[in-house]
Amino acid sequence: MKVVHIVEALEGGVYTYFKDLSAFFGDEKNPKTIETTIIYSSNRNGVSVEKVNSEFSKDVNLININMVREISLLQDYSAIIKLYRELKKINPDIIHLHSSKAGVLGRIAAFFLFKKVKIFYTPHGYAFLRTDISKTTKKFYSVIEKSFQRIFGGTIIACGDTEFEIAKNIGSAKLIRNGVDITDIRKHFFPHLNAKLTIGILGRITAARNPQLFNDIALRFPHFNFIWIGDGELNHLITASNIKITGWLLDKKVVFETLNSIDIYLQTSLWEGLPIAVLEAMVLEKPVIATNIIGNKDIIVPNKTGFLFDKINELENYFEILKDPKTRAVFGENALKRCYDLFDKNENFKQLLALYQE
Repeated sequence: MKVVHIVEALEGGVYTYFKDLSAFFGDEKNPKTIETTIIYSSNRNGVSVEKVNSEFSKDVNLININMVREISLLQDYSAIIKLYRELKKINPDIIHLHSSKAGVLGRIAAFFLFKKVKIFYTPHGYAFLRTDISKTTKKFYSVIEKSFQRIFGGTIIACGDTEFEIAKNIGSAKLIRNGVDITDIRKHFFPHLNAKLTIGILGRITAARNPQLFNDIALRFPHFNFIWIGDGELNHLITASNIKITGWLLDKKVVFETLNSIDIYLQTSLWEGLPIAVLEAMVLEKPVIATNIIGNKDIIVPNKTGFLFDKINELENYFEILKDPKTRAVFGENALKRCYDLFDKNENFKQLLALYQE
């Protein structure tokens, strides 16, 4: 069976998802019933052909095609033609589209194959849920999602519980949660205690992560240390003197060791699909405080693995509770158990494999 994955937004959590996916479907221990091809774009910052080739499984076929995030009739037309030609050569049985742009371009390209191909689509966070765009743009994205689902069909595979509830109102939907490589991440766990409470986040400094809010929180709590593991185009919004920006850490070992060094994970996102970084922090037994949005609230169990908040003033109480190392340890153990129960990438990819084979 030939399966082709198409993704434009190959960065951040989606990049980790695809690296793990390539490892799973390229693993010689798994049945060789699936021939996997990943068609991706290297347009996103921090993504290069060399990086993908070095980090993805050699047993997975990799094809780089130029796709852009914004709507561009000329570039989108070119991408559809290139996608069609690649799909024609591969002759896939299944096409799995990831994120909104690939969902549009891939469906059009697949249509012109004029053959019966199973279509799956994972939004990884619907574009119409973004909070940095106007109501008109949100409505436009919503119409596109619903129209393409109605015209081209296929099965939506939601990566989180709330996304699943939304997807069921758009078309045929299944739930297969995002997961992480628990065994690998656990290699970097070791107990420690910081002299001063240290609060961190992992990811690109972009609008989606809301660096302004992270900075405001640090200013509100000057007696704590804050760390942003990563970098990005909005790093100029990080001005608080008690925030350290690590810059790009290319070695995953260093990333996890740095993530392990914090006491509390703080997710300030404006929108999410199902954030991989939060799961990684939970595997390292970090209690999580996160904005009360779709994605975050599908992971965190309030008063058990962390807290959800809508306003900064709520954090006073949450930080006070989590200042106690024993309380953090209990929350951390609960977080790790929740990941074993729901967010193990191997178990979740097995569900995906079973769905392909139906």
